[in-house]
Amino acid sequence: MARPEKVRLGEILVQQKLLSEEQLNMALAEQKRSGRKLGRVFVENGFVTEEQISGALAKQLNIPYINLKFYNLKSEVAHMLPEVQARRFRAIPLEDQGSAILVGMADPTDLFAYDEISRLVKRNIELAVVNEGELLQNIDRIYRRTEEITDFAKKLEEELGDTVIDFGTIGAAAGQEEAPVVKLLQSVFDDAVQVRASDIHIEPQETRIQIRFRIDGLLHLQTEADIKIASAMALRLKLTAGLDISEKRLPQDGRFAVKVKQQDVDVRISTMPTQYGESVVMRLLNQSGGALRLDSIGMPKAMLDRFRTIVQRPNGLVLVTGPTGSGKTTTLYGALSELNTIERKLITVEDPVEYRLPGINQVQVNDKIDLTFAKVLRSALRQDPDVVLVGEMRDQETAQIGMRAAMTGHLVLSTLHTNDAVSTPVRLLDMGVPRYMVATSLQAVLAQRLLRVICESCAEPYELKPTEREWLKSELKDTVGDRKYLHGRGCSHCNGTGFRGRTGAYEMLEMTEAVADAANHHDPAHFLKVAQAQMAGETLRRHAVALVLAGKTTVSEAMRISNQFDD
Repeated sequence: MARPEKVRLGEILVQQKLLSEEQLNMALAEQKRSGRKLGRVFVENGFVTEEQISGALAKQLNIPYINLKFYNLKSEVAHMLPEVQARRFRAIPLEDQGSAILVGMADPTDLFAYDEISRLVKRNIELAVVNEGELLQNIDRIYRRTEEITDFAKKLEEELGDTVIDFGTIGAAAGQEEAPVVKLLQSVFDDAVQVRASDIHIEPQETRIQIRFRIDGLLHLQTEADIKIASAMALRLKLTAGLDISEKRLPQDGRFAVKVKQQDVDVRISTMPTQYGESVVMRLLNQSGGALRLDSIGMPKAMLDRFRTIVQRPNGLVLVTGPTGSGKTTTLYGALSELNTIERKLITVEDPVEYRLPGINQVQVNDKIDLTFAKVLRSALRQDPDVVLVGEMRDQETAQIGMRAAMTGHLVLSTLHTNDAVSTPVRLLDMGVPRYMVATSLQAVLAQRLLRVICESCAEPYELKPTEREWLKSELKDTVGDRKYLHGRGCSHCNGTGFRGRTGAYEMLEMTEAVADAANHHDPAHFLKVAQAQMAGETLRRHAVALVLAGKTTVSEAMRISNQFDD
């Protein structure tokens, strides 16, 4: 194609009636004051969207606009342009057309970028307009650190050689920025954050060490390397977390913070001795995302409104239940964020402290020094709190102290491991909590699970299997065949899994007067009958089916989370 001409973005948007002259003048003044790009000023002020800017540029320059969210990028084509230049020029090669390379650019009027890209790919280029936000997300995903991690692992193998590892020497050298082990670990963290991993697993095997990432609840192999680097990696991580590097026979826990792509990431580390060395698992908690919000976790609006009303009460106990990894802590922190005002004192008792929130007094339990949940909770109640979060009600003592606190003017939030909402009061009774406490203190129980979300970029219609059709009949009766169902076929956006991201499925039991009276009844079957009637069928299963019908998730995902609580 011919070399593009320089055009004025503001004038184009005004000509196409997407922007007023007044808005343009305001944006120009702000650009002059802040030095930011004009397009970014338009978007941040809400004058236009990125899609409108891209569409206007495409129309003006008579070139295609490509929505990268639905474009299956090929890694080998994208890598024709090095990552540094891709980020600098806000561009990415999309397709090898033989005679030319199709390149997506956020600003196709950048003449210098056009010339430099042509020189770097050594081919003629055709241009397309892409959204800058989508472009940067794809650059993060395409330019993975896999090769870099493998290279650093090999360098570390060469440095260590075949000799016995001198832990003291490596420990001293590990502080040097150029040390291969430091570069290797930094690349691992960079890659994990790019692909939205929640956990990093470093696992020594008989002859190899494997590094796996947990993404959307499932583990994916990142790389494998020689077993000889396992000790050096574990040592460096233990040094960083302030753990005892001489102790390799006992499990250890700690935490540290790393900076990845201008984001502050809190890392919780756990080491455990295994047959072939120390296994290291790290939970990544991004501290740069701002306050967690209840309206961003996928709870149905009617339920969310009721839940918000309940957690604004001055006293009582609110429980969130579900298995490990079902998002209970995220929900509780969302509630805390909304309760965190200058008029309230909030104290949390956790093991460990997961997210650090300003304005909240957070205490970490430490069983080694007998700083138990019950002991900390007793002390916390002497600190005149309005709201207390107890990380988990693990035993009768903690449960009873929490219940008493709820009866004496405090709002108590906590978690419990139960299968569903209606079985939770019964579980409290099994733990030895008196019936009158359960009936008078408990305000509500929220049960939840996490389901994987179908990748938007490769979602397509899906024909149900006989087992899926039969399972859906329990909720949809004879209308199963009248609905449309989706799944993800797998693409570059979701690493071929068909899923990208997760959302929650919820059910909530409110302890109304009738339910509280039934909790005081000695017949558990009577209580369960009243509780189920109060929920009116708004169960985890029903919410999961609603997500299937909305095209958010697959029938197999809904079945998977339902099987966790079905008999």
